[in-house]
Amino acid sequence: MKALLGLIILFPAFGALFFVLFGRLLSKKLISWLSPSLVGLSFIASLASFLTLKSGSMLYLFPWLSVGNLHVDFALLWDPLSAIMTLTVSGVAFLIHIYSVGYMGEDPGFARYFAYLNLFTFSMLLLVLSPNLPMMFVGWEGVGLCSYLLIGFWFEKETAANAGKKAFIVNRIGDFGFLLGIFLLFTILKDLNFSYINSHAQVLSPAMATAVALLLFLGATGKSAQIPLYIWLPDAMEGPTPVSALIHAATMVTAGVYMVSRLFPVYARSGFALDVVAWVGIITAFFAATIALVQNDIKKVLAYSTISQIGYMFAGVGVGAVSAGMFHLFTHAFFKSLLFLAAGSVIHALGTQDMRKMGGLRKEMPVTFWVFLIAALAISGIPGFSGFFSKDEILAQAFAKSRAIWAIGVITAGLTAFYMFRLIFMTFYGKPKGWQHAHESPPVMTVPMIILAFFSVVAGWIFAAFHHFLEGLGYVRLRELAPSAEHILVAVSVSLALIGIGVAWWVYVRRERGLNFGIIYRVLAGKYYVDEFYDILFVTPYTQGSRVINRYFDKGIIDGAVEGSGKITMEGGKLLSLLQTGFIKDYGLWMAAGVILALTLAIRGVL
Repeated sequence: MKALLGLIILFPAFGALFFVLFGRLLSKKLISWLSPSLVGLSFIASLASFLTLKSGSMLYLFPWLSVGNLHVDFALLWDPLSAIMTLTVSGVAFLIHIYSVGYMGEDPGFARYFAYLNLFTFSMLLLVLSPNLPMMFVGWEGVGLCSYLLIGFWFEKETAANAGKKAFIVNRIGDFGFLLGIFLLFTILKDLNFSYINSHAQVLSPAMATAVALLLFLGATGKSAQIPLYIWLPDAMEGPTPVSALIHAATMVTAGVYMVSRLFPVYARSGFALDVVAWVGIITAFFAATIALVQNDIKKVLAYSTISQIGYMFAGVGVGAVSAGMFHLFTHAFFKSLLFLAAGSVIHALGTQDMRKMGGLRKEMPVTFWVFLIAALAISGIPGFSGFFSKDEILAQAFAKSRAIWAIGVITAGLTAFYMFRLIFMTFYGKPKGWQHAHESPPVMTVPMIILAFFSVVAGWIFAAFHHFLEGLGYVRLRELAPSAEHILVAVSVSLALIGIGVAWWVYVRRERGLNFGIIYRVLAGKYYVDEFYDILFVTPYTQGSRVINRYFDKGIIDGAVEGSGKITMEGGKLLSLLQTGFIKDYGLWMAAGVILALTLAIRGVL
């Protein structure tokens, strides 16, 4: 039965290779059936593994790296963490593949798109099934490559091409730290298998554990778009909307949270590193939520929402509640993919992403409206919906560890409810703005949204079973709170969420006006000018320095030396060519002179 693990990655890997080699020869109809089916088979294999395999099952495929003390097998690990991630990735990716058939149906790059999408799914599945850091790094870089290819999918657009490059470069910065963390860990432990690392985490000194954990976390801030490397994710909206759903919900941005959870004993050994994870996460959550308050691009609102929600996950893991952080990752996959697919449905109907040009779509697109509303209620933490259970568990655990982290998290929850219902009211309520004809999306797009809406409601009700399942890892613990304290915390967070919804209704439905708080609004609309700051601090010095080096070193010294040697050779050749007169008497004269010179040197003992 362990062979099921191989099938999980084999199906999407085959799809990626097949579409790269033969995609141009295949009909759209065949691709439309084959690509989603392969990912669907991967999900079935994941589900079968969940039902039949024991925790700790390992499928050894072949020896991979053997250099000195480093021995790495190419193998696949099945345990509670990989099981949850595999089911989430393959299940959500399957629905996004189906949706993409309708959304990308008229695109000339149809086959190329599905090749990339299958490769993306394969890379993420490889990442989460890896039993060691080198294999994880292959999947880690694979999702980075696929994000570059898919964000810049419409590379004819300069903005899309630049966004792809930005994502790639920013992630390389984080990955440099990730690699250094791997090297340092191997230098100390001489083994890179997760089971060995976690069981020997106590061998690390707290200082060394901190160094390793923070270097690895630098990679996580890149992949999961946290401060200071979050800047690539909002620009990633240049890619097709289903790609945004896949990146934000089931792949890439969740990789960092998974990595920290996988190596939690190392972070726990440090202590300080866990605090850094928690504080970076909660500050990022608040920071991104404030920017989302004033965005008018529907996908940009959701992009900053993702950055914020991933921050919640890191905060949960950082306060020691791995199961709470992972549960929010699980529920977030459903409602965030639904939000992006529903936004794609609106964009598909209107041809614009600007919410100021929408309005009044509630009756024209009823399915899209209702699923959007369900997802918004879930992410806002309204009781009964999945986000309520996962977010409030994080807040409860944060309250037990740090009142300050809890306070920032609760305020962020209120902001989340406000900007999500601002989006709902601007898009679906009021009078139409700038459009005349709108239509509901076809079933190939609405059916996946309805399925995701169902899970956006019910997924939260399984937290007890989810936590019990993760307890098999051995390091998952939750702090017990008094029932009265839990009720008060829930009441506070839900009240702030309801206030956020109420304020959004008052501003955008009752008054039908936007908010403009002067300089605060301009700062938020300018996204705190972080991109401009990075441009001044890093990009401009780099580009200007490159121009100086190119002008004075490359062209002045390198090119000068190369071209100078050529000129010397040519001029020397010209001088020597003067000896080539074509007259025998001249050649005889030179020969006689040479003989005389040789004899003279011989007589004097030189020769």
